Amino acid sequence: MGPSASQPHAAAAADRQSDVLDLSVVIVNYNVREFLEQALRSVFRAGADLEMEVFVVDNSSVDGSPGMVRTHFPEVRLIANATNRGFGAANNQAIRTARGRYLLILNPDTIVQEDTFSTMVRFMDSHPKAGAVGCKILHPDGSFARESRRAFPTPRVAFYRLVGLATLFPHSALFGRYNMTHLPEDQVAEVDALSGSCMLVRRSAILGSGDAPDGVEGAGLFDENFFMYGEDLDWCYRIQQAGWKIFYTPDTQIIHYKGESTKKGELRYVRLFYGAMLRFTEKHFENRYSRLFAFLLRCGIVVRAVLSLAGKAVRTFAWPLLDFAAVYAAASAAAGLHAASLQTYISPLYFAAVAPAYALGSVAGIAAAGGYGRRPRIRSVWIGVFIGLLIVASASFFVKNIAFSRLVVLLTYPLAALTATVARLIWSRRDRDATRVRRAVLVGRHGEAVRLQNMLARHPSPPFALEGHLSSRHDASAPNGRNGTAAPAWLGRADQLRDVVRLRGIQEVVFASATLSNQAIFRHIQQVRDLSVHVRILAEGRDHVIGKASVDDLSMVSLVEADEALVHTRPPAARRLFEVAVALLGFLVHPFVAAAARLSGPVSRAACLAERTRVLPDVLRGSRSLVGYADDRAYRPPPEWNLQPGVFTVADAVDFCDDDTDAIATAYWFYVRNQSASLDWDIMIRSLRRPSSSRAAP
Repeated sequence: MGPSASQPHAAAAADRQSDVLDLSVVIVNYNVREFLEQALRSVFRAGADLEMEVFVVDNSSVDGSPGMVRTHFPEVRLIANATNRGFGAANNQAIRTARGRYLLILNPDTIVQEDTFSTMVRFMDSHPKAGAVGCKILHPDGSFARESRRAFPTPRVAFYRLVGLATLFPHSALFGRYNMTHLPEDQVAEVDALSGSCMLVRRSAILGSGDAPDGVEGAGLFDENFFMYGEDLDWCYRIQQAGWKIFYTPDTQIIHYKGESTKKGELRYVRLFYGAMLRFTEKHFENRYSRLFAFLLRCGIVVRAVLSLAGKAVRTFAWPLLDFAAVYAAASAAAGLHAASLQTYISPLYFAAVAPAYALGSVAGIAAAGGYGRRPRIRSVWIGVFIGLLIVASASFFVKNIAFSRLVVLLTYPLAALTATVARLIWSRRDRDATRVRRAVLVGRHGEAVRLQNMLARHPSPPFALEGHLSSRHDASAPNGRNGTAAPAWLGRADQLRDVVRLRGIQEVVFASATLSNQAIFRHIQQVRDLSVHVRILAEGRDHVIGKASVDDLSMVSLVEADEALVHTRPPAARRLFEVAVALLGFLVHPFVAAAARLSGPVSRAACLAERTRVLPDVLRGSRSLVGYADDRAYRPPPEWNLQPGVFTVADAVDFCDDDTDAIATAYWFYVRNQSASLDWDIMIRSLRRPSSSRAAP
């Protein structure tokens, strides 16, 4: 064990010189298992020529990350926390026992080149006054990530950024200092701060021992008062204050995916990020600048946070508001046409109560049908507006004051549905593109192309269609794909990727990590960085492809049959609305189903359905969900997944044995990540079709 963080001793370090390593890599992980596995593979490739140790500190993940590390990377020193301790505190756990001359803080959603570690270590060896160094960080599309180097947010620098001058004049040395956009990307530079996604730090720069030059001290560990965001900025500030320099080098590079869980604009991101900026300002600038400057800076941060939340709200509610307006306009137009044909008068109550009710009911129906997910379907609009029609038509029977012509109700339905559909087609090009099959090529050897083709062939809704592969040579004797399908076509050499993408209209480029070095992948990404393509990586030995902040699982083939299973998880309110609607319908039809079950016999599908509808009142009470787990079986999903016992169960919809716990757990995890109204419906149908579902419901 190396010297402690609080009392480093040069003599003790010399006595244990044989225990000192070149590098200690520290990765803090939280629910990104697939990204972590890919990062670790790249880490061990990059550290092949160094004396290195690797730490993974897991902050109470529920996606199986600790088990994956134990199984596939037994050489990793795993620290599995029972709670999420935050980024800084988790890093400190590993740093306190690390033995490397240099400490590399690395995010789990990164890929490093084979030369990244050796290049950064050589840089530090040749710059004895450097306390930390960072490298070029790329987005998955190959573009430069501006967070590779930063300046401290002093009041002046922060003001230029907050008011937009940094964006308007990025190449100005005065206005563009925040992200140092006035400096070339390919120039070594002394900077203020680095990104915590990849930062190499000299051990003595934080512990104050060993090779520290005269007059400099140790900056200490991460400040654990920063839970997430800002701790890297604070660390760099303290390293500089201790007398060290911080550098950026473009001689090597990494890819940083940036996870969806911390998307800018989300409430959690805004609270953590801007809260960290306020904490940093109060800690370091409160006494250096006038109170007026500090106050204005705090106001600017708060205003920026409010604007970020406002932008998120607009994006979240844009389609519901547009649909509300479309249905309201259609209802008003239908009433106007009807009144004009009869030369009669329209009551103001219609516009104040009936039309809004029609619009609200339609929006609620569209939400319940999955119309506001990541990949909404046009049919959800027609279903949702029909639900609005039923609500208004039913209300008119009980509230006589709003009774009106049934013809207006019927005429509103096609007008509203068509208006909402046309609005979506005009304003959402992404929605139109999502319905098309995306064309893809794989860069890698033929065997990996066949493996990917087989995975796509057995997937219910593949995210793309494989056109062929590019590799150094064509293997004419290569085997065919699954079930005798033709082998993926050889489209050319890997260095012809750009031409193949342009001429064939390719939209997806998949790199086979098993047959390509990370340096080769990075080089090929640069070929297509200015083209409109989505870059993915086929994980080595795994049935998933990793894209920009997403993982497409190609292994779950028996759970669903339609691409609706891949829509984004709906909000809790939408889930509850869908469950209540189905439960009410099932409760109403239960007497008829029960009568049919008595005539059909105890093992019929009618009997199975009757057992299910019998317990639907539990769904209305909230004690059971429509789809969940079976409380009379051995398997229980982790509490963090927020699943309840279900009327229908995920396990009943898959072709697994009851004792195949790992497969069942995978099925439930797939459901947790991809749940939607359409997936619930598909599970319900499959459960009723299976012979085993004739047993009594829970």
